[in-house]
Formats: sequence, structure tokens, C-alpha cells
Amino acid sequence: MHELVRRLYPLCRSITGDGVRATLDIVGEYLPLQVREVPTGTRVLDWTVPQEWNIRDAYVADASGRRVVDFAASSLHVLGYSVPVHRTMPLSELRAHLYTLPEQPDLVPYRTSYYQPQWGFCLSQNTLDALPDGDYEVRIDSTLADGHLTYAEHVVPGQVTDEVIVSCHTCHPSLANDNLAGIAVATFLARELAEQQPYYTYRFIYAPGTVGAITWLARNRVERVKHGLVLACAGDRGPLTYKRSRRGDAEIDRVMRYVLVNSERPHSTHDFTPYGYDERQYCSPGFNLGVGSLTRTPYAAYPEYHTSGDNPDFVSADAMADTLAVCREAFAVLDRNRHYVNQSPYGEPQLGRRGLYDSLGGRSDAKEAQLAMLWVLNLSDGTHSLLDVAERSGLPFDTVGVAADALRDAGLIKA
Repeated sequence: MHELVRRLYPLCRSITGDGVRATLDIVGEYLPLQVREVPTGTRVLDWTVPQEWNIRDAYVADASGRRVVDFAASSLHVLGYSVPVHRTMPLSELRAHLYTLPEQPDLVPYRTSYYQPQWGFCLSQNTLDALPDGDYEVRIDSTLADGHLTYAEHVVPGQVTDEVIVSCHTCHPSLANDNLAGIAVATFLARELAEQQPYYTYRFIYAPGTVGAITWLARNRVERVKHGLVLACAGDRGPLTYKRSRRGDAEIDRVMRYVLVNSERPHSTHDFTPYGYDERQYCSPGFNLGVGSLTRTPYAAYPEYHTSGDNPDFVSADAMADTLAVCREAFAVLDRNRHYVNQSPYGEPQLGRRGLYDSLGGRSDAKEAQLAMLWVLNLSDGTHSLLDVAERSGLPFDTVGVAADALRDAGLIKA
């Protein structure tokens, strides 16, 4: 995963353009993608697909021709969606087009101007302070023209067509935690699920933030989406953070709480707010999907956020592995969580003559497994899920799931 982050880091991504396509080409080496192209001008809910932006080169050069700000060194150096410009101007005029972080003078900020035609450069405050007065050549070799918005999907088929979506944004340029780590974790999670035979169908969405998620929602049958997770900021060294869906009690919310609490990992959970990543699109009131958001340190809550400090050395391979492990554990619970009905509800059914007690012989956890069977039988009234059983009994979910499988195979419970 860390190697994938490093490969993707130099590319200049935005909400449209060749940088997004190049990103998806690389992800496509890891798993097959269905790439979608939506033309400029297409109406998507209350939005319109914008013109496509591409950039080849950009710089600010002093009188000697030395590039004091160079897009080739970092894609962060250009204001995203800058219109083309090639002029010579004094520093006093140029300053209006320069963006810095005075409170973090060593870092280059990430700035965009998607829907207002502007141009500009981002640089460190230290670099700006070192520029002498005089004339500077300014060039941004970019194009804004009719084209496409590009997003991609990878689908892991399940036993049913009900879907779990996993969404990550592909619009940020050289920012490793936000959101290349999310892309990497999603990609390797998809690879793991593809080696299994999951109950749900899992749809992985790689789309530009906001307008990309809105485009996906406008073009797809969302009634199939039963659960979902937005992945972002998945690689920093902070503790895990889960943001609940707008519903607050969606099944994914309960599953994530259960997994995080029982894993004893440091973590925090927060209620939904209509600010953040694309969970706010999936949870908009017209859709109100059961989609939560998993990050480590939340957006805007770490000093490197949206700066050049968010580089591949900032993200940790161990942290990405831990985020992947939590996703794996949560989806294992989500995928097995069912409601059952006891087919012999009047008194306790005789388990011995069905060989269910014999099947426990020699197991070190035989007593726990037997107890799990009794709990599943007692709470299988059609209103309690296996997660309810695990929470009420205090038994591990996997133990409850194994008991349910045995009881189902014996004909004692029915989904």
C-alpha cells in the first residue's frame, strides 16, 4: 500500500483531467476497473459536469530565468484549475496571485479555484520572503476545454445484489494521506474481498470529491445500496476515527462501533455533520444512505492537512495496515449479520440428537460455543440480528456466527 501511495504521489490530480486517468491507470494494475467518462455539460442532480482541466507546465522565473516556483517540483505549486497565463510582471502585482501559509512558513498550501476563472501559485512563506523586488516571468501552460469527468468502479460480486459501497476521492494532487492512503486501502480491501465469496456485492467507487460522488449518485440505482463507507486520511499515525451516518443508527454505524470497541484500539466516534468528505453526498436527505466515514485523524485536524507536509513520509505503512484490518474486521461482521427465526421456538430444542453437542467435542471453547447456540436460539425471533446476540451475550461475533451456521444447517433457524 505504501508503494502504491509513492507511485501515485507525483501525479497532478483534480476533479477532471489526465491526472485522474493516470491515477486510475495505476490502480487498474492492482485490480480491474470500469472507467466511466461523463461529458462536460451533463446535468447531474443540481450540478453540471465542468470543463476538463489539464496542465503541462507552470513556473515563476526571476530575471535570470531561474524558476523560483516550479510545477515540475510539485503539483501543489499551482492553484488548481488555473486558467492559462504567460506574462511578465513586477512582484508587487504578482503577490495577488501567490498563496502561502504564514503560520507554517516551510510548507506549501493546497488551493483550488474550480468554478471561478483564476490563476495562481502556491509556495512556502519562506520562499516568498526571499524573493527580491523586480520583474518575474509567469507561465501556466494549462487548458480548460470541454471534455469529461472521469470516475471508476470495481465490483466484487456477492451472493445477493444488495450492495455495500466503499468510496474514496481521486481529486487531490500530491497529498499522501488525503487521499492516496484511502485509495490504497480501498484497493487492497477490494483485492482481499475478491478472494472470498461475500454475501453482499461490494462496489468500490474512485471518484473526484463532491461533483464526482454527485455524478455517481445521479447515474446509479441507489436502492441497491444497503451499507457504505467513505475512506479518507487512512495512513497517518493518529487513532482511528469513525463518523456515523446521518441516520446515526445504520447497521454500518453499529458494526463499526462494535468492531472498534471490541478491538480495544484507540479510537473516537462522532455524529454526522454535513461537512467533510463524500459521506455528506451519500447521506444527503434525498438519499439518506447508511454510509459512514472512516479516517484516522479527521480532515483539517492535523498540521500537515492540505499542505506539502502531507507527503509519503508522513503516512505510515503500519497505520494503513491497521486501517485495512479494521475494514476487514467490520466487513466480516457486516457480511454475516443476519436476522433469524427459531423453527422450534416452544421450549429448548434437543441439540444432542441433532449432533450439535457432539460437534463441539474436544473444542477448547466448547462451553462458549454451546452458550452461543443457546443465545442464538433464544433471540432468533426475527427482530434480533446476530450482532444483537453478540452484544447482549458478550460473546465474540465470530463464535455467534459459527453457532448460527450450525443451527441453520440443522434446520433449527431460518434466515
